[in-house]
Amino acid sequence: MIEKLQSIIQKYEELRELSVSPEVIWDQKESIRINKEIANMQEKYDLAKEYLACNDNLEEAKEMMNEDDEEIQEMAKEQKKEAESKMQELDEKLKVALLPQDPNDDKNIFLEIRPAAGGEESALFAAELLRMYLAFAQKKWWRNEIVEEQLTDIWWVKFVMVKIFGEKVYSLMKFESGVHRVQRIPDTESQWRVHTSTVTVAIMPEVDDVSIKIDPKDVTLDTYAGSSSGWQNANKNQTWVRLHHKPSGLIVDIWDSKSQIKNKEKAWEVLRSRLYQIELDKQQKEQKELRWDQIGSGDRSEKIRTYNFPQDRITDHRIKKSWSNIPSILSWELDNILETMVVENQTLLLEKIEKNEE
Repeated sequence: MIEKLQSIIQKYEELRELSVSPEVIWDQKESIRINKEIANMQEKYDLAKEYLACNDNLEEAKEMMNEDDEEIQEMAKEQKKEAESKMQELDEKLKVALLPQDPNDDKNIFLEIRPAAGGEESALFAAELLRMYLAFAQKKWWRNEIVEEQLTDIWWVKFVMVKIFGEKVYSLMKFESGVHRVQRIPDTESQWRVHTSTVTVAIMPEVDDVSIKIDPKDVTLDTYAGSSSGWQNANKNQTWVRLHHKPSGLIVDIWDSKSQIKNKEKAWEVLRSRLYQIELDKQQKEQKELRWDQIGSGDRSEKIRTYNFPQDRITDHRIKKSWSNIPSILSWELDNILETMVVENQTLLLEKIEKNEE
């Protein structure tokens, strides 16, 4: 443990020194990368420094206990007791801080929402989930941008994709992927019967062209003119962009901007993220060794949560925990649910690590 903490301190201090070197200061990309790595190491560094300081106090106390002076021995016993107590507390914090890190945690995300079973009620709930996530993003001071949106005649959701930018967005949102089930009495139900509908949510990390390589020969690009009454430039520019990735069969349509260049850039971003998510899902299914994601995320077919309106209860089926006050949660009070998911995942990961070490 001591050697590991010393190596963390050494690496952190080397990065701090490197971050102020002229070659890094003048290289914006490298400067951003190094400073992000420093920020990610900050908690580990602080805990490591504190732990080693306590260890020094403990060693000093052990030496003092060999003194002939009884008063010094009593002081040493008290110092030893305090040091051991603090080190035990720090040890628990370090276990969490030193857990394997999901390499995607710092990334922005693409959020996809699609109605599934339930017809109009499913489309309505999809719109409610969209409002919930956008309100929560606003609360967290995250930026968002609608990438693709298909609505019904009464503004319910047929399909929507949103890009959300912010600090550690993926780390907090990744466990939202899966099937969200709603149980309630629709406004159109005359017999007051409870209906069950479902909506699928997908959370995909944003990836760059370095993270995943796409052969341009495998992609066909088509452009179309907008045809709806809302397209003011329909007869001027072909702004609708479609990418077809032939090996996977994936098709990406982007038309929200009047700029074909911007739509093309967004389409490539979405395609990269979808292909990356497919590869990530495949790796997680094949991976038998320890991984950072113990709860499970990304599978669109997995029923993860039920929103039971008659009983005012939201239940996450993966961790078997429930919350009340659905109206508040659907407004933007998602913090408790999302933070609970992160803590539960860390707990499962710790348990698996300890089991493997036995």
